[in-house]
Amino acid sequence: MLRLAAALCLMSAPAWGTGLEIDVEGDAQGTIVIDLFEEVAPQHVERITTLAAEGAYDDVVFHRVIDDFMAQTGDVEFGVTGMDMRYAGRGGSEYPDLPAEFSDIPYERGIVGMARAQDPNSANSQFFIMFAPAPPLDGQYTVVGTVVAGIDVVDAIKRGTGRNGAVIGPPDRMTALRVLEEDPVPPEEEAGEDEG
Repeated sequence: MLRLAAALCLMSAPAWGTGLEIDVEGDAQGTIVIDLFEEVAPQHVERITTLAAEGAYDDVVFHRVIDDFMAQTGDVEFGVTGMDMRYAGRGGSEYPDLPAEFSDIPYERGIVGMARAQDPNSANSQFFIMFAPAPPLDGQYTVVGTVVAGIDVVDAIKRGTGRNGAVIGPPDRMTALRVLEEDPVPPEEEAGEDEG
């Protein structure tokens, strides 16, 4: 009976992970690997990994992509491939919005942050990946991780040309996300370990 109780507790535990692999299709083709900052933004990391483990992000589009700024995705309510893309970016998950977990990590190229409305405590499921530094975002949006592999895939994501970065025509999409239980190691660190 004790084993059954322990197993049920484990099954209901959050899908904590320390990294993500995101398969992308469209103009961009490949996999993006993200090191998640679970110590910096534990509630936001838990939300992303829970939704990824549930498959909620599968076939969600990059609906807002602004050249030299960022690519936004993660609208699990209105941003799924095949839906009316006019509503993409307005939705979230079935879970409640999250309180801000701001940090002093600057918004540099490859940083992953949580999208939100004007209310700092309104992040839910949407996130964005930076193409370039954006100091005005520093301390204003929760940082959840950084790209450690596949920045070339990020760079190839179809840019928006519509109002506020809206993608016209078929947008690129995340086809699958995998939660990594160990910290992903950037390729240059792996190479350095092999040499030493």
